[in-house]
Amino acid sequence: MPPVFDFEAAVRAAAGPGLGERLVFLHTAQDPRIADYAALSDAALRRQADPANGRYIAEGAKVIGRALAAGHRPRSFFMAPKRLAGLAEVLEAHPGVPVFVGPDEVLEAVTGFHLHRGALAAMHRPAPLELAEVLRTASRVAVLEDMVDHANLGLIFRSAAALGIDAVLLTPRSADPLYRRAVRVSMGAVFQVPWVRLESWPGDLPALSAAGFQVAAMELTDRAERIDAVAALDVPRLALVLGTEGAGVSDTVLEAVDRHVMIPMRPGMDSLNVAAAAAVVFWELRLRTP
Repeated sequence: MPPVFDFEAAVRAAAGPGLGERLVFLHTAQDPRIADYAALSDAALRRQADPANGRYIAEGAKVIGRALAAGHRPRSFFMAPKRLAGLAEVLEAHPGVPVFVGPDEVLEAVTGFHLHRGALAAMHRPAPLELAEVLRTASRVAVLEDMVDHANLGLIFRSAAALGIDAVLLTPRSADPLYRRAVRVSMGAVFQVPWVRLESWPGDLPALSAAGFQVAAMELTDRAERIDAVAALDVPRLALVLGTEGAGVSDTVLEAVDRHVMIPMRPGMDSLNVAAAAAVVFWELRLRTP
């Protein structure tokens, strides 16, 4: 009779004596120790539960690495055994943090989706930043008005990190930058760019002006200026307001800002996806003086 394969012993042996002894094996999706990872595919539930519980989920080795590099603290790790070797250094650097592993079918039953990246980490949310402190050292900021699409939010953060945006401000109704999809799409850029959720909008607009920012709304209006013309002014401190895909920037904000800016396009086209437009305007209106 052939010997019975011992899954746990094989995984522990492959992980090595130090890490192997720390592994917590999962046999059921109802294990209360993994509540942080339950029902990750339920977006409505997670949007409420994660901030309320002071956590967020980082997905994939690269994103987990960037979260840790930003100084965020892990609550636990949750992964397929095949990913242990690739994250061995990260896991060894956090010896007091549980490492949950299990067969694919158990992991999928917990999260509600196939764990194709093979690794998750439940992270403690960092303390919120103060608006005045963020603005104090910034030259270029993006203001996202009611941005509820997590993919667009993540893409805008990725462009912001790459193209010289010093901070992102989110109006109260905007989506959570630390929601799993936004984090994943941004490739961890949400950990690199300081962000603040505004308490009042457009009530916080005067705070931008008081900090010395000109405020420009990205919107095609009768008074909109071409971004290349505005770029030539090399405004020292500039805040760029971006609206939602359909509604754009609200009328109240359009009336209150200093200027409107637009991207010149070929005839027959008058708009881009907001994430694509953000990348164009971030690049064109970057601060050029040393």
